[in-house]
Parts: sequence; C-alpha cells; structure tokens
Amino acid sequence: MAVKKQTEENQNAEAVEKEQKEQKELVPIRLFSDGGRYKGDLFVSVNGVNYQIKRGVTVNVPPEVAEVIQHSQEQDDQSAARMEEIIQRSE
Repeated sequence: MAVKKQTEENQNAEAVEKEQKEQKELVPIRLFSDGGRYKGDLFVSVNGVNYQIKRGVTVNVPPEVAEVIQHSQEQDDQSAARMEEIIQRSE
C-alpha cells in the first residue's frame, strides 16, 4: 500500500508540475474582431486538443496554437494577394 500511495503522489506532483510549466509557456494573442464576419470565437485544434479563442480580447494560448493561427493568417494574406493579382491581370 505504501508503494501505491507514493506512486499516486508522484503522479499528482508530476501533473501539477506539468500544468505549471505549460502556464509559464503561454503566449498572449489578440484576434481581430469587426462585429461582422470576424465576430465569433475562433476554433483551433492542435494534436487533438481543441481550443475556442475569443476575438477582441487578449488571451494566453500555448505557442503551438499561436503558430497555427499565424500560419492561417499568412495563408489568408497570400490568397488575397494572389486574387488581387489575378483580378488586375484580367482588366
């Protein structure tokens, strides 16, 4: 029994330590909100972990979530630039 109890305590301590470490590694981000198309929360899923991120306020997220959002924004920018280029060529 003493060994089992000690193992459970070690697991609990490891879980708390892991959570504290994750809290330290959070990155603050703020998502654009315009009351129109960009008014709802943003859903992000990374490695099976789901996040719902509120727009218009600064929130702390894990670095991998911030990276996914950054890549998405970069892709949107590239798509908009490409569409503009195609429109200008057709005129």
